[in-house]
Amino acid sequence: MVKRTRVKDLLATTEFNREVTVMGWVRTFRNSQFIAINDGSSINNIQAVVDFNNTDEALLKRITTGASVSVTGNLVESVGKGQRVEIKVTRLEILGDSDAEKFPLQPKKHSLEFLREIAHLRFRTNTFNAVFKVRHALAFAVHQFFNDKGFVYMHTPIITASDAEGAGEMFRVSTFDPDNIPRNEDGTINYKEDFFGKATNLTVSGQLEGELAAMAFGDVYTFGPTFRAENSNTTRHLAEFWMIEPEMAFYDLDGNMDLAEELLKYVISYALEHCADELEFLKNRLLEEEKSKPQTDRSDLDLLAKLNFCLENNFERLTYTEAIQILKNSKPNQKKQFKYLIDNWGADLQSEHERYLVEKHFKKPVILTNYPADIKAFYMRQNDPDENGRRTVRAMDILFPGIGEIVGGSQREERLEKLEQRMNEMDIPTHEMSWYLDTRRFGSAPHAGFGLGFERLVLFVTGMTNIRDVIPFPRTPKNAEF
Repeated sequence: MVKRTRVKDLLATTEFNREVTVMGWVRTFRNSQFIAINDGSSINNIQAVVDFNNTDEALLKRITTGASVSVTGNLVESVGKGQRVEIKVTRLEILGDSDAEKFPLQPKKHSLEFLREIAHLRFRTNTFNAVFKVRHALAFAVHQFFNDKGFVYMHTPIITASDAEGAGEMFRVSTFDPDNIPRNEDGTINYKEDFFGKATNLTVSGQLEGELAAMAFGDVYTFGPTFRAENSNTTRHLAEFWMIEPEMAFYDLDGNMDLAEELLKYVISYALEHCADELEFLKNRLLEEEKSKPQTDRSDLDLLAKLNFCLENNFERLTYTEAIQILKNSKPNQKKQFKYLIDNWGADLQSEHERYLVEKHFKKPVILTNYPADIKAFYMRQNDPDENGRRTVRAMDILFPGIGEIVGGSQREERLEKLEQRMNEMDIPTHEMSWYLDTRRFGSAPHAGFGLGFERLVLFVTGMTNIRDVIPFPRTPKNAEF
């Protein structure tokens, strides 16, 4: 096959009057003369100009939206508006036909809801070209950040017998015939006859295994798929999503917060630097979308301003107790405008509360610390009870504008007796977690870590409003296409 040049490289070149070959997909074909070609390397198309007087009419009819083509010709500076360069075609080949009447992606604006129904084709739109280029850049930046800091990338298991969060919302993994499940005398499932000899599930987090590695390597991170069988049909939840989970030995809560803030600023900066065209497109797309909303529902900042807002401000740090007092005295709470009113200490904060703190009260990203023990996981380090006897743990959540919680983490409980006591309180069988408790029995050390939901990060950086639009093939209740 003839060697091709990427559209992205040709759009940036200053070397004209040379023969080039481009291969890509037709976005539009105007006046039987102007082909807009996109090969995925850039959000922008390159224009190829056909001499229709000297081109076979049957061939021209095959140049339809969605068709795959190869064009060879002379690269010249364009005299027309809208493009800097174009190709004067000398040779044209149709690599793959596309029936114009049946191809779902016509050259017009399509709703995101419609595009979700044809997720296998939505990559070919400008919006999703931009979104998934940004997603790629953010993923690369995450690995670069941790690599440069000397962290070890740890692959933790997808199939596990533990429930790191203790919530029980797990997908079971089994090879049993669903019509012939072996049972014990008391009617319970006999997992000893299953593939692994015990009940197993898809992982909800790589954290516990990450802690094991941190006790040997010092600093590790995981970055992989996680699964929650949570029946939530919302714009913020997925059944399958990716998590970034660093675990660091000899870190306390302050060090944990410092690292998380540094990571977020690093990856946002990377995206701004390496995805300028894509973010500019997404900014304009969002501004256009918001024109149909009431003024009160529009963002105060455009997408690029919002991203820079997070870079230019040190994150505000305060305790859960301080946050509750602010929320309790806030106008939305006093005027009963919150869906979930804040009455007492101990309430589990909702997205509306988190966004109020970030967007209205502090007007900067916020890190909340020292949450009530009763609403947090068993592995978080326990603080001494306060003067009112209230029990808190060294947890931290990072809250971002427009999205609420984006990071959740804690200093881990390194004291064996305290950890066992907490596990017993929460009915977590210590005998099944003996491997985890060994890290506290043999050379225990202060350590900390956090989880960053990758899709929520992509959602924030791209300005998209539905989490199903920032993962290639979303898995949600009653939906597992492809």
